[in-house]
Order: sequence, then structure tokens, then C-alpha cells
Amino acid sequence: MAISQELLDILACPKCKGDIYLNDAKDGLICDNCQLLYEIKDDIPIMLIDEAKPIEP
Repeated sequence: MAISQELLDILACPKCKGDIYLNDAKDGLICDNCQLLYEIKDDIPIMLIDEAKPIEP
């Protein structure tokens, strides 16, 4: 089961409170402002700043 659009609509980056979106591989959520990737494990987004991975520009 994938993450529902309703959940994606209400989720925000925990660091900057900005918009996030699903990456092309559908295995993470990206915040362009913070340049962070929040992984999705077992259909659960891991929205912890310390667990986020930096994105290479």
C-alpha cells in the first residue's frame, strides 16, 4: 500500500514546515528548501530531522 494523496497533502517538512513531495522512486519525501530526503519504510514516512538524508544538488 502506497502513501495516500490525503496524507501527502497534510505532511510538511519538520525542519522548515515547507512543502514536501514524493520522489520519482516513491521511496522518500523531498524538501527542496532544506535539501533533505525523508525515507519511507514499510509505507511509513520517517519524518525525523536526524534521520533525513541530504540531497546532492
